[in-house]
Amino acid sequence: MARRVYFAFHYDDIFRVNVVRNSWRLHPDRDSSGYFDASLWEKAKRESDLALKRLINKGLENTSVTVFLLGSETAGRRWVNYELVKSVERGNGLLAVRIHQIKKPTWIGGTQIGLPGTAGPNILDQYRLQNAYSLQSSLLSSSFSTQDWVAGNGYANLGRWVEDAASRAASVYGGRSLVTSAGRVPLV
Repeated sequence: MARRVYFAFHYDDIFRVNVVRNSWRLHPDRDSSGYFDASLWEKAKRESDLALKRLINKGLENTSVTVFLLGSETAGRRWVNYELVKSVERGNGLLAVRIHQIKKPTWIGGTQIGLPGTAGPNILDQYRLQNAYSLQSSLLSSSFSTQDWVAGNGYANLGRWVEDAASRAASVYGGRSLVTSAGRVPLV
């Protein structure tokens, strides 16, 4: 059965994001893709902070995995950081997918060519998960995986990656866990 997934991304990467988010359409059905999209189209840019928080919280309802589509600036975006904190609070599995190698159509000298983007930081390296009982902590990237859409054949493997993230969540969050900043970004 397909899992309900929330995609977190920076809107400047929308072309590459849509390649990933719409890839299920090339499968025979949603179940065979292994996921379906429950995230927001960033339609709320003009909303207040409170309205955006409500929209994100609503979008995360009934999801089991949050997929962070990593472009060059995704990890530094305020609302992507908020989505990460709320996803951990909900107990969602986490998955980071690098999308910078998806070629974006660009016009150069009257010719259209596809250019890759620049890799950015991994948001899972910017937060720590702390066990409330033992006070031990570790980077989220040590508990959840980071994949590359192009090199890892995301079209064929995203459903499996999502399932793996959901499975990891049960063991990672087994002890009461708190998310903390790894020192480079503030908690939202």
